[in-house]
Amino acid sequence: MTRPHLQVAATVIGAPDPAALAAFYGRLLDWEVVEVDPTWAVLRPPAAGPGLSFQLEPDFVPAVWPAQAGSQQMTSHLDIAVDDLDEAVAWAIEVGATRAPVQPQLGVCVMLDPVGHPFCLFPHAG
Repeated sequence: MTRPHLQVAATVIGAPDPAALAAFYGRLLDWEVVEVDPTWAVLRPPAAGPGLSFQLEPDFVPAVWPAQAGSQQMTSHLDIAVDDLDEAVAWAIEVGATRAPVQPQLGVCVMLDPVGHPFCLFPHAG
């Protein structure tokens, strides 16, 4: 069998309020919210490429960071390359993120979005 064309279109993130979380990431990344309803929201980057979608999770429980046995586990996270780490951390905080209390490595900053999803900011190599 010949492999069909497959392409990642988006990463889907669970949220108690998809529109609000899409608005946060839209402001953080300067991406456009292109679709929103009570159960779903979609962000697209200004250039071509995969976007982010947000799906209603009515029983959403934020992950515990760092992971702890018996607690809600993070199943994935976003890595966001930045030109200036300090500036990016300040911007993320300004738009509604918080700095995670545990930072596991130098040169990377773990942030938490407004509902507790961890994401990492790291300097762009290049």
